[in-house]
Amino acid sequence: MKRNICLALGVFASLVFLRAAAAAQAPPIAVKPIRAVKIILVGDSTTAVGSGWGGSFCALHATSFVACVNLARGGRSTRSYREEGSWKLVLAEVRSRGFADTWILIQFGHNDQPGKPGRSTDLTTEFPTNLRRYVDEALAAGAHPVLLTPLTRRQFLAGRLQNDLAPWAETVAKVAAEKQVPLVDLNTLSAKAVQEMGPAEANKLAQMPPSSEVAAAAASGTTISAQTGAAPSTPGAADTVTQKLDNTAPAGKVNKAFDYTHLGRDGADYFAAMVAEELAAKVPALSEYLVP
Repeated sequence: MKRNICLALGVFASLVFLRAAAAAQAPPIAVKPIRAVKIILVGDSTTAVGSGWGGSFCALHATSFVACVNLARGGRSTRSYREEGSWKLVLAEVRSRGFADTWILIQFGHNDQPGKPGRSTDLTTEFPTNLRRYVDEALAAGAHPVLLTPLTRRQFLAGRLQNDLAPWAETVAKVAAEKQVPLVDLNTLSAKAVQEMGPAEANKLAQMPPSSEVAAAAASGTTISAQTGAAPSTPGAADTVTQKLDNTAPAGKVNKAFDYTHLGRDGADYFAAMVAEELAAKVPALSEYLVP
């Protein structure tokens, strides 16, 4: 009996040894390297985390094969973003190794408008020149730039959206065509969507609920300033709280209040989905990296 048991154990041990030896001699399974990309967001508060669509875009629409880096900063224009050194950080991100491709999404316009000392740029000269320089330097660094027209503000007069950023959007589109780079026409898309919502529904996209006075005005079809109660007359006039929000928050923080420019969570999610869908359509190479 003992002999049979010993014999059986010996046979078992031999089989284990033979299998281990065979496994050791088997060729290793080839592992295919991943192809990861990087998407960098550049712009102002309407793209930045906590006040724009960018936070939701990275969180909800970039797959695990994307390093989504949001370097948009509140209150910046095509001039001030470069002057403060933020663009240098973008180029440093581009030059970091390990990614198959890097895409830079660039959206400016709100703070390039008149009335913002130290930030405003001339629409016909400086603004397009600055955009061209961003595109040229992105390409020179080995990145793929994508221009976005500025997200619409949500101001209404007699039921009609007052899209005061349309001239800036047209300039962005012209530069994109001239430079032959992809364009996401967020201004046209967002303006159409907000017009269809109407002022009362569009107010739900803001960071905070409107006051009763502002809500009543929206119900009538005409928005009023969140601060003064005045009707819109010049670019951003019904949104005077915007400049305060952009300028008074400590670095990395967001002052939350009701206005017609910045986005709360619902607004960020809504427009992030819009950007992701249009980006996938205009840049097919990115479609596999984006969640609808």
